[in-house]
Amino acid sequence: MNAQVMPQTNAPDMTARPAFGTVLASQMAVTSWKDGRWSPHEFRRYGPIELSPAIHAIHYGSACFEGFKAYRWVDGSVNVFRMDRHIARLQNSADCLRLPRPDTTQLAAMVTGVIDRVRGEVPESPGALYLRPTLFGTGASIGGATLPATEAMLIVLASPVWDYFAGGEKPLRIFVEEKLTRTSTLMGQVKAAGNYAAALGPTLAARDQYQSDQVLFCPGGSVQETGAANFLLIREGKILTRSLDTTFLHGITRDSLLAIAPQLGFAVEERQFAVDEMLAWVKDGEAALCGTAAVLSGVGTLVREGGQAIPVGGGDVGPHTRRLRKALVSMQLGEIPTPAGWITQA
Repeated sequence: MNAQVMPQTNAPDMTARPAFGTVLASQMAVTSWKDGRWSPHEFRRYGPIELSPAIHAIHYGSACFEGFKAYRWVDGSVNVFRMDRHIARLQNSADCLRLPRPDTTQLAAMVTGVIDRVRGEVPESPGALYLRPTLFGTGASIGGATLPATEAMLIVLASPVWDYFAGGEKPLRIFVEEKLTRTSTLMGQVKAAGNYAAALGPTLAARDQYQSDQVLFCPGGSVQETGAANFLLIREGKILTRSLDTTFLHGITRDSLLAIAPQLGFAVEERQFAVDEMLAWVKDGEAALCGTAAVLSGVGTLVREGGQAIPVGGGDVGPHTRRLRKALVSMQLGEIPTPAGWITQA
């Protein structure tokens, strides 16, 4: 593995931070499912695992994961943001892929147990400890294309990460893809490994051709999501975003932003909307991508096929986007109160 393993110290004073996810904490948690039950989980040093080359995940894509963060607060405590919702979404992903459903109590204990064992590796704010529970089919058979995995493994990895905007917030350049879909209509709601591979080709092609940071998938002209984040339109007093269905990921950051928006003076509208409405909105409004890594990233430019570049508002990260991001980050860091159940102390 190429990932760097973090030493047992607080975040070092680095002038150049490693790329997101490239540093792995020293401990991980592992459990296996066989004969209809999960084994007692164990904690072990991060490192390679031995697997058959015939496992179901490699051949038939039975793999999904979650991504969320634990934050070191000013009082020194380490707290996980919305762990319950992430566990529930992993369970939903498992159901959709016909993988064994992780046990809620066991997975929570695996997450908090890893955090406890790598507590000294959790960076100070604005860094965090990124948690990555990963579930995949392990039954060794290459003849199971029409059958679910007979065995599975669940691993919880941790990765110290630092400020996503270490060089300052940068408005994103987004290519508007009006033909292709990000993934299949049934699997869009699943945080499946294959969905990210499916979006990679169009994303890299748009990056090469239009110098875009991401692709906004709008099949048939209906705005959906990017390859790795949900999409919001924002203006004074209002947020518009695609209503939930099976075609795209039900983001926890998206849910969190929409939950706190009313107390910040924003009315939330969730519905389908077309590219033409989006283009009319951004003449004087804002657009942003939301997800665990960056929380909320402002869009500065939309690019259509052929290279037409359309500025979003003034072309910079908008003030409403900055305000929403600041409010959610303040909740994650324990600086302002959060709704009940959003914080789990590790």
